[in-house]
Amino acid sequence: MNSITCETAGTDPKLFFICGPTASGKSALALEMAAKLDGEIVNADAFQLYRGLEIISAAPSAGERAQVPHHLYGVLDPTESADAQLYVKLAKPVIAEIQARGKTPVVTGGSGLYLKFLTHGAATLPTGDATLRAEMDARPLEDLVAQLTALDPMEASRTALQNRRFVSRALEICLLSGEKASALRDRWEARTVEISSQLRGLVIHRSRADLHARITLRTRTMLDSGALEEVAALTEISTNCEKAIGFREIRSLLTGDTERATCEALINAATRQYAKRQETWFRREKWLEPHVATR
Repeated sequence: MNSITCETAGTDPKLFFICGPTASGKSALALEMAAKLDGEIVNADAFQLYRGLEIISAAPSAGERAQVPHHLYGVLDPTESADAQLYVKLAKPVIAEIQARGKTPVVTGGSGLYLKFLTHGAATLPTGDATLRAEMDARPLEDLVAQLTALDPMEASRTALQNRRFVSRALEICLLSGEKASALRDRWEARTVEISSQLRGLVIHRSRADLHARITLRTRTMLDSGALEEVAALTEISTNCEKAIGFREIRSLLTGDTERATCEALINAATRQYAKRQETWFRREKWLEPHVATR
């Protein structure tokens, strides 16, 4: 099945994914796999899409990029906003072009939502409605639970009914779609399973101590290798880019509000928290084959 014609890029057999938490060694493994598969590397990291964030986003080095063609690195201006849908629009033509030349795209990155949109597409559930949500927020939780139970007893039975947000979302889906939320979610789950069965990829696993040591080393190297100058040069930046780990911490260091040791500690802590969230995300992606890294 060709990714040019199918709804999602992930259903093409000549496509490979390298995923994992930050600092786990995705770039190095992607180079290995690209050599084995006669492939070219396609970025799936939200911040490595931007020019001017190469150091704080830990983008592949010039030496790494010289070994094999790399795509979608530094293609956006720091003032631009991006999301998973824009990423898919950028990635699909690149993947198709690589495949048209008989090469294997090796998609690598840790931005789980971007990868999910690329492989499986967006969930077929209605987006939130502000007016409806405001109306539900004004009602007692017991009232919402009763309505959800009447409209969709199956969804009510598997929803944490003490959690107002979960109940509101389930009820919102029923009211906006005119269908049972349980039926919509079951169809989406079945489609997800079908697509996942056609995907190939690895997710890197490292021991917690090893990963934390790598994060610490990377942060120190980053701060010693031009990250301060990189952040100082970013005079105009989108809200998106401001979320890059290290940006706010380094800006605080540059203004004198933070000392170097504190800045380094804050970046390490934020990176460890992010890595933990990534590990949780990728554990749910059962189609990814574990790759235990030891070096």
